[in-house]
Amino acid sequence: MNLTKAALLGSAVVLMAEAPAFAQDVARADTVIFDLDRTIRDPENFNWFTAPGRRQHGAHQAMWEPLFILNYTTGDLEPWLGTAFEANDAFTEWTLTLREGVTWSDGEAFDADDVVFTVQTAMDNEELSEREAATIRAQVASVEKVDDLTVRFTLTEANPRFDVENFGVRIFGSFLIMPEHVWAGEDPTTFAFFPPIGTGPYTYTSSATNRAIWDRNDDWWGAATGFADLPAPQRLIWLETGGEESRAQLIATNQIDVAQNVTVGTLEAIRAQNPAVIAWYDDYPYAWPDPCTRQLEINTTVAPWDDPNMRKAVAHIIDRSQIVNVAYEGTTVPSETMFVQYGAMEPFIDAIKDAGYGLSATADVAAADALIEGAGYAKGDDGIYERDGEDLTVAIHVNSASPEYTRTIDVVVEQLNRAGISARAVPVENGVFWGEVLPFGAYEMTYSWLSCGSVNEPWTSMTRYTADNVVPVGERSPGFNNTARWDSAAAQAYTAIVDEMGGLAPDDPALPGMVAEAYAHLDAEMPFIPLVQAAKLLPYNETYWTGWPTAENAYNHPAFWWNHTHQIIHNLEQAN
Repeated sequence: MNLTKAALLGSAVVLMAEAPAFAQDVARADTVIFDLDRTIRDPENFNWFTAPGRRQHGAHQAMWEPLFILNYTTGDLEPWLGTAFEANDAFTEWTLTLREGVTWSDGEAFDADDVVFTVQTAMDNEELSEREAATIRAQVASVEKVDDLTVRFTLTEANPRFDVENFGVRIFGSFLIMPEHVWAGEDPTTFAFFPPIGTGPYTYTSSATNRAIWDRNDDWWGAATGFADLPAPQRLIWLETGGEESRAQLIATNQIDVAQNVTVGTLEAIRAQNPAVIAWYDDYPYAWPDPCTRQLEINTTVAPWDDPNMRKAVAHIIDRSQIVNVAYEGTTVPSETMFVQYGAMEPFIDAIKDAGYGLSATADVAAADALIEGAGYAKGDDGIYERDGEDLTVAIHVNSASPEYTRTIDVVVEQLNRAGISARAVPVENGVFWGEVLPFGAYEMTYSWLSCGSVNEPWTSMTRYTADNVVPVGERSPGFNNTARWDSAAAQAYTAIVDEMGGLAPDDPALPGMVAEAYAHLDAEMPFIPLVQAAKLLPYNETYWTGWPTAENAYNHPAFWWNHTHQIIHNLEQAN
C-alpha cells in the first residue's frame, strides 16, 4: 500500500473529528492509544457475562485484573490477584488463595466473598452465555468461602487444568471476578454494570461506539502494597480505526501506538514512513504465531454438508500452501492437525500424523471429485457440479474485521469454484459474526478458530467438539463449542474418548495414543477443516512508548486485546 500525503492528511482528520474524546488535560506523550478492531455496540454496558465484545476495549486490559496469567514464554502460571491455587490428589477439589490488600477502585476490599458470589452467579444462571461462565457452570459443583482470602472449589469431575483453564488467561480472557457489593441484588442477565469498577490501575472515564478512555488511578492497591509500581501511562485509549489502511495511516503518523493485524506489505509501508514502528520479529516473517489456528467450520445439519463424504471432499480441495502464500504472504505455515504447532504440542501432533491422519499442504482434487460424484453429482457445462437440476453451492460467512479473514476465504472460495463447487463469501460485521452467526449455527460454512484452546495439552481443544455441547440450530451453543452441531455415532465415540482424557494429567503417557484414537473420528467425518496456523503481524510504535513485547523481550506474548495486557501496560516506559 502507498501511504500518500493525502491519505495521511485524511487520517489526521479522523482524530481531529474525535476531539471531544481526547481531552487536553493529558498530554499525548502520557497517553497510550490502542487500535480497536470493532465497533462498541453498547458502550454503556459492561456486563461481560451476557455478550461478546464488552471487555476488549480496555475493560479486561486495564480495569479488570485476572487471578493468574499464563506466561507463554516460560509456561509458568504467574500470580496476580491470586497467589496460589492447589488441587487435591484426585484433581476434584481446588483451593484458591487470594492476595492480601487488594481493593476495588471505590475502596472496598476484594476478597473471597467476591469470588464466591461471582462463581455462584455463573452457576445459578444458565442465561449467562459467555464461554467462561458456561465453562464454570459445567465444571464446578460447589464453591465456598474458607476465610477472607481462601476459596474452595469442588468440581463435577476431575480436572487437572482447572486453574489455568478458567483463571489463567490461557486464551484471550479468564473468568472475571465482579464486585459483590455492586452486583448483589441485581439481575445478572440484564444488569449493565455502568459505570463499571475494577481492581486495576485504571478507571473508566468515558466511552462511545468508536472509543473508550481509561485514566490512571494513583490510589491503585498494587502500588500501595508494593505488588508493582504504578504504570507509566496516565491515560489509555482504545480507538476504532476502521480497517487496515486507516490503522496504517494512524500509526505511521503517531496517532496510535499499536495496531491490529496488518499484511507484510502494509508493515513495510508503515516502517518506510515511520522507522520507530517495530513488530514481534525485526525481520521477515515479522509475525507472532497466534495459538488460535484457523479453520473452516461446517454446519453438519445442513444438506449436503450433513454428509461426511461431502465435507471430506471440501477438505481435499483446500490447498493450504496457497492460502499461506497468497493470504498470509508467507508469514505462517499450513496446519498439520487441529492443534497449534507449539513445541509442547508435538507429542500429540506426531501421534496423529503417525496414525495417518495428518493433513496435506496441497490439494487432491481427484479425491474430492470421486467423493462428490459418489454422492450423485455430475459437472455441468459451466464446470459446476449439479444434482437433480440444482447446482452444488455453498455460502461461507466470514468476519469482516480483518483482511486476514477475508483474504483467506477469498482464496478458499476461488479453490472451491475451480473444483466445481459454486462458492461465495458472505462478509459480516464482527458483532454480528460472534453474536448471531457462529453461536446460533446460522451458516453453512464459516471461517473460524473455534478449536482454539490447547497450548500445552490436547484436551482443551478437543473437548470443544464433544457431543454434549450440541444444541439445535437457533439456540446458542455453550461457549461457542461445537457450533457445527456434530452429533453422529462417530461424534459420540469421539466424546467418550475425550471425556476419559479429561481426567488425566497433561503429561500422562497415555494421552498421545488416546488423541490419535479420538482423532480418527474427526478425520473420518470432518466437522471442521483445519487450514493454517495463525500469524499476527502487530505493529508497535516506539515514538512515545518502549517496552513492547518482542521475540527478544518476550516477557509474554503481544496480543494486546487479551486479559494479560496488564503486563504489557506495566512494562511500558516513555521513550523520552
